[in-house]
Amino acid sequence: MKRQFAVVFLMLGAACAVRGQDTTSEAAATGRNVAAGYSPAPAAGATLYQPDTSAAVSFAPNFTGNFAANSVTDFATNFGPVPIFASPSENASPEAAPSPAPDPKFIYGGRDDFRWQLALGVDWIRFRSSIFNASAVGVSSSVTYFTNEWFGVEGNINTGFAPEIFQNEHVKLLTFGAGPKVAWRERKWEPWLHAILGGAHEQPQTAGNSRTAFAVEVGGGADYRFNPRLSGRLEGDWVRTNFFSQQQNNFVLMGGVVFHF
Repeated sequence: MKRQFAVVFLMLGAACAVRGQDTTSEAAATGRNVAAGYSPAPAAGATLYQPDTSAAVSFAPNFTGNFAANSVTDFATNFGPVPIFASPSENASPEAAPSPAPDPKFIYGGRDDFRWQLALGVDWIRFRSSIFNASAVGVSSSVTYFTNEWFGVEGNINTGFAPEIFQNEHVKLLTFGAGPKVAWRERKWEPWLHAILGGAHEQPQTAGNSRTAFAVEVGGGADYRFNPRLSGRLEGDWVRTNFFSQQQNNFVLMGGVVFHF
């Protein structure tokens, strides 16, 4: 009986010893660096792939000789020139190219000038008729659009106010119209001529006569350029009206400024 117990204890002890050795081996394997067999990270610029050029490569029947895998010269000799791809800048879309700078809107001293002119000033109107004469002072304004370097279309308005006549009646004059304008546009001076067709209005009312009449204005002037946007103006015009069933020859003088835009 004792012998049987001894055999059992001996077998259990052997089993425990074997199990302990397996545990120790597993622990050692767990703590071991499994990547120790691999080389460290390659240095910057190192070639990672080194093709084996010792072996010959055979291609189609029309190819003779050996071809090294990394030989561009052999490839060009047997198959023609190596294609060269254009750089991204050569294949860029035309839309991506920068657009050219726009032409300047104003060249000071040349004929490429602003197209619009706005003139404001003070005028003096000398009105002469068989019923009354008057010297009126007022405000003048005009707008001109140039279609090219020398030809424009103008619209203007002239007003004048004079002292009392005819028992506390004030003289008030107005002329208005539109027509062509021709200018010689130079660096500083800009002489010009115009012809305006339109109408005229006068006050006071006279018995049996209309206060509105047809008017023709012909004359010219000169502008002096202070800077590209501003000029000074002097102007003189002959104005013909037909008030009171008669013809009147009147004169207008004007001085002011011109805005270019």
